[in-house]
Parts: sequence; C-alpha cells; structure tokens
Amino acid sequence: MSAYAHQMEREFSAQNLSSRENTGTELGSHYESGFYMTSFAATIFIGALVAVGILLITLLIALTVMLQSCQSKSSGVVEVQKTSDDYNDCKAFALYAELNSLQADEFPSFCRISAIQYIRAGQYARDLNSTMWLVQNYFSSITPQNDGLDVVLVDIDDILTSNPHQTFLIMYRFDQFGCSDCVEEAKHLKHLLILRLYMKLQASGWPLILLTRKSAREQNATVEHLISTGFSGWASLIMRSDDEVHMDSCDYFSRRRAEMQKDGFRITGVISSHFDALTGPYLGKHVFKLPNAIYYDFEHQIESTYIPKK
Repeated sequence: MSAYAHQMEREFSAQNLSSRENTGTELGSHYESGFYMTSFAATIFIGALVAVGILLITLLIALTVMLQSCQSKSSGVVEVQKTSDDYNDCKAFALYAELNSLQADEFPSFCRISAIQYIRAGQYARDLNSTMWLVQNYFSSITPQNDGLDVVLVDIDDILTSNPHQTFLIMYRFDQFGCSDCVEEAKHLKHLLILRLYMKLQASGWPLILLTRKSAREQNATVEHLISTGFSGWASLIMRSDDEVHMDSCDYFSRRRAEMQKDGFRITGVISSHFDALTGPYLGKHVFKLPNAIYYDFEHQIESTYIPKK
C-alpha cells in the first residue's frame, strides 16, 4: 500500500473514532436528560393521585349527606301521611263532639294532643280574638231602639264552673299529655274576652240577657259568682225551672227564646261557643259561635303530634 493510502486510512480511523466519541457523548447526554424528566413526571403523578384521592373523599361525603337527606325526607313523608290520617279522623270526631256536647275526656288520645297544641301554639287565642272582633264590628254598626226590647243573649256557662270534679278530671287527663293548665288558661282567656265584650255592649246601650243551663235553685250562687268575676247590670238571668232540669238543652233554649219573642223582645244576637244554644227556632237576627278550646279547630292542624314540655 502506498504512503498516501496509509495516510487516508489513518485519517478515516481518526474521524470514525471521533464520531464514536461524539455519539457516546450524545447518548450519555440523552440518558442523563431522560433520568431528570422521569423524576419530574413522578412528582406530578403523585400530586395527581393525592388530588384524585381528595376528590373521591369529598364525593363520598357528599353522597353520604345526600343519602341521609333522602332518608329524612322519606321519614317526613311517612310522618305527614300519618298526620294527615289523624287530621281526617279528628276533624270528623270534633264535629261529632260539638254536635253532641261531648266532654274533653271522651276525645281519642291523639286528638287530645292536637287540642292541647291548639291552645299552646296560640291559635285558639287568635281565633277567639278574631271572633270577638266580628261581634263588636257587627254591634257597632247598629243601634238598639229606646224601648229596651232589642236584646243580646249571652251564654255564660263558659265562665261558670258547672262541675268542679269534672274540671279536675279533665285537667288530670290533660296533664298526661304535658299540659295540666291548658284548659284553665283557655277558660281564663275566654272569660276575659267575654267580659270585655260584655262591658262594651253594655256601654253601647244593649240590654244583655244571660243564659245558663244551671237550675234556678243555684241562682244565688250563680249571681254571686258572676258579680265576683266582674259581671253586673244584666237585664235578665235565665235559668232552668224545675220542670226544665231534665229537658234537652237545645229544647230548653228554644223554649225560652220563644217566650221572649212572645213577650215582645227582639233578639238581635246570640253569643255562645256551644251548638245547643245556637240551634233551633227563634234565634233572632244573628248568631255568633265562639271557638271552643276543647272542640278545637282542625283547620290549624299541627305538623307533628309530639309536644315537648316547656
């Protein structure tokens, strides 16, 4: 081989070696660069896993809360259905009780609970005030004649204790439902509002005739009780005679109203919370039914029959 050929071979070998060194350097560079990228990616991957874990825990909590809410709503639907059934039963019984003058201790227990709440929630007081406003508004729009024959009949048995033993029995039974004084509070409220109405009608010149289911044999005690509770100046006090003691209350009131009209009296209004005084003939121009704390208004039925004690 010539000297020129040997020189060319040496140059080619040197270039080839240089090329391999460069290639090795590039490969090493690529290898080192790939190592750092993998570490960065791992950091991102771990961070992503943590974020996904947090999201999953949040979703689990949200699902748990939603499930509990759905269960509560389902329970509420059952309770509303039960209350609705009680409402229908008690509403029918309330009308039956009023028409037949049943006592409070004859109510079904779940209806008694609603009767207590009717007083405790303040609905009875609102109904009573509204009715009193209607009565006052009517009588303020008219004027009695000067002959004294335009009369107003007022049932006073709501403010007279007809049977102390029965009143005690009712209070005792209502105490079993967490309201021993509800009945007495209702009676006291009605007494105050009736007395206020009584005084206003009297001041406007209306002759007031008081009605009671009591026997005339109790007249002295009844008069004393009325005066002691603030009532006075009435035109007449109607009580049962001996032959009327066993008479049906509705017939008794109808008979006495007929006698009044026969005597020339003009009955302008009858005020009572009991149907026996507001039914039958000779009722006059207007009748006013006061709400009864025992035969409560079921249109204001409560959402739950549980009544916490105060």
